[in-house]
Amino acid sequence: MRTWILQRGVSSFSFSHLRIPAASQFNDLLQRCSDSVALKQGRQVHQQIILHELAFDPFTVTKLVQMYAACNDLISARILFDELPRPNVFAWTSIISFYSRNGMFKECVRTYNEMKLQGIGPDGYVFPKVLRACTQSLSLAEGIRIHKDIIELGAEHNLQVCNSLIDMYSKCGDVQTAQRIFNGMAEKDLLTWNSMISGFVCNDFLDIAIEQLDAMRSEGFEPDLVTWNTIMDAYCRMGLCNKALEIFEQIREPNIISLTTLISGYSRIGNHEMPLVIFREMMSKQEVCPDPDALSSVLVSCRHMGVLRSGQEIHAYGIKTSARIEFYNSSGPALLTVYATSGRLRDARNVFQLMDKSDVVTWNAMILGLVHLGLGDLAIKYVREMQSRGLQYDETTVSTVLPVCDLRFGKQIHAYIRRNALDSAISVWNALINMYSKCGCIRSAYTVFSKMDSRDVVSWNTMIGGYGMNGCGKAALQLLLEMKQSGFQPNSATFTSLLSACSHSGLVDDGLQLFDSLINCFDFSPRMEHFACVVDLLARAGKLEEAVDFIHNMPINPDKSIWGALLSACQAHQNINFGRLAAEHLFHLEPENPGNYVTLSNIYAKAGRWDDAVRVRKLMEEKRLMKPSGYSWIETKTNKSGLKGIAQDNVLQL
Repeated sequence: MRTWILQRGVSSFSFSHLRIPAASQFNDLLQRCSDSVALKQGRQVHQQIILHELAFDPFTVTKLVQMYAACNDLISARILFDELPRPNVFAWTSIISFYSRNGMFKECVRTYNEMKLQGIGPDGYVFPKVLRACTQSLSLAEGIRIHKDIIELGAEHNLQVCNSLIDMYSKCGDVQTAQRIFNGMAEKDLLTWNSMISGFVCNDFLDIAIEQLDAMRSEGFEPDLVTWNTIMDAYCRMGLCNKALEIFEQIREPNIISLTTLISGYSRIGNHEMPLVIFREMMSKQEVCPDPDALSSVLVSCRHMGVLRSGQEIHAYGIKTSARIEFYNSSGPALLTVYATSGRLRDARNVFQLMDKSDVVTWNAMILGLVHLGLGDLAIKYVREMQSRGLQYDETTVSTVLPVCDLRFGKQIHAYIRRNALDSAISVWNALINMYSKCGCIRSAYTVFSKMDSRDVVSWNTMIGGYGMNGCGKAALQLLLEMKQSGFQPNSATFTSLLSACSHSGLVDDGLQLFDSLINCFDFSPRMEHFACVVDLLARAGKLEEAVDFIHNMPINPDKSIWGALLSACQAHQNINFGRLAAEHLFHLEPENPGNYVTLSNIYAKAGRWDDAVRVRKLMEEKRLMKPSGYSWIETKTNKSGLKGIAQDNVLQL
C-alpha cells in the first residue's frame, strides 16, 4: 500500500508491486482524490478499478461518483450515477453538492426533489447544500418547504443544518424566524454566531448586530475575521466609519473584504478622501492585495475628488495585477466616469471599448460620462445604439438620459417606461418630472407627479423646482404646504428651489416671508445658497439698495455667489455704484475670472464712462486675463483642431 500513497499531494500513483488490491484501498485513494480535486489521478484509479473487476461494486461506484463530482466532472459523475440500480443518499449528495457549489441552484433543488421521489431520505449533509441553493436564489418559499422536511426527518437539531437555516432565512429577509431558530439551538458554534450577526446586518438591524458581539463573547466565543468584517460593515452602514476604522486597525491580518468594506463605507457617506488614504496605506504596507472590486470602490472616490492622476495610477495597477476582462468588467464603469468627469473623453471611450458591451452597466457608465461632459446629443446616440443592439434600458439608463432629452425623445422614453414596467422606481418618475419641466411642459410634469404611488423628498423638490423654472412661483409655494401636509420635511434643496421660484416669478414679499420662516417655522439655519437667492430676489426686482443692506447684515461672510448675483443685477439695471462694489469684492474672491472685469467694463461703457471702461480692460490685460472666445460646435470626423480634441470625438464610433 505504501507505493500507492501520494508522494506530493496526489501527483502520481504506482500500482506496481500490488497483486490484488482490496476495494477499500481503492476507495481510500478515491477519497484522497476527492479531497485534493485531483481528476487525473482519480481517472487512473478508475482504470485500475476496471482492470481489477471492481467496477460493479455499488459502494465503489458511489465513491467514483463522489470523486468525479468533487473534481467538477459532472458528465462522468452522471454516467456512473445513472448506472447505479438504486443510488444511495451519498451518491445523491454528490450531485446535489456539485450543483450547489457551481451556482446551479434550480438544478440543485430539482435533484433534491427527485431524490425524495425515489424514496431516499435526506440527511444532515444534504440539507445544508440545498438550503444554500435557496439562499443564493432567494427562494424563501422553497426554503420553508425544505425546513418542513428537516423537521419531519428529525434533523432540526443538527448544528450544520441549523446554521444553514439561519443563513437562508436571514438572506431571504425573514430575520425573525432566523433568530427563533438561533434562540432554540442547544449547541452553537462560531459559524452560528457569525450567521446570526450577518443576518441582522443584511436586514439593517444594525444596533442589534453590534449588541450580539458582547453576547457572543459572554458565551465564550472570540470573534474571528468574519465577525470583525461583519461588525465593520454594520458600523459603515450606520455612517460610523471611524468606528469601523478602529476595528480595522486592530485586525492583525485584514483581508480584501476588510479593505473593501471600509473603503466603500467612507465612499457611501461622502468622505471620499479617506478611501484614497486607506488605499495608499495598504499599498505601502503590502498587507492586502486589492481586487477589482476594491479598486472600483477607490475609483468612485477618485471621481468625486476629481483626482485624475490617482485614477490613472489605479488603472495602471489594475491591468498589471488582474486579468484584463475581470478588471474592466468590475472596475471599468468607475474608471470610465473618472476619465469623463476629468474631460478625458477619448480615454473614457478607450475604456468603454474594453468593457463588456452586453452588460447594460457598461452603457450606463458611458452615457453618464457624456451627460457630465455636456454632450447630451452624443449620450442619446449611445442610448439609441444600445437599443439597436437589443439591450433593454434599466432604471439607471432612463434616469441618466432623461435630463438631456428634448421633448420628442423624452416622450419616447416615457412610452418605453410604460411598456417595460420601469415605473416602479421613484428616480425614474423624478427624472420624467424634471424632463417635462425643462421642456416647458409644466402640466405634463405635474401629471406625472400626481400619478406617483409613492414619493420622496426629491420628488417634491423636483416639482417645486419645475414650477420655479417656469415662472409659477405661487404654485411652488402651494406645493410646499402640500408637502408638509403629506408628512415630508423640507430640506435645504427645497428652500433653495422655493426662493429661486419666488425670484424668477417676481414674488419679492413672498420670498422674504419664506426666508424669515426658515428659522421661525422650520427651525432651519439658512446656508450660503439661501442668502444668495434672497440677494438675487431683491436685485432682480431692482431693490439693489435693500440687497446691499441684506448682504452687509448677513451672519456669514458673503462668497462669490452673493456678489455675482448683485453684479449681474447691476448690469441689468445699469447701476454703476453697486456694480463697482460687487465687482471689487469679486476681483478679490476670484481674481482669475475675467468675466467680472468684462461685466464691469460693459456697465461703464453703457453709461458712457469710456475712460473707466478702458481702465478696467487694461487692468484685466495687466493680470493677463483673457475672456474665452465664442466658438461653434461642429460634428466632423475631419476636424483635428477641436477644443482639447473633443470635437473630432463627437461622432459615435463603436
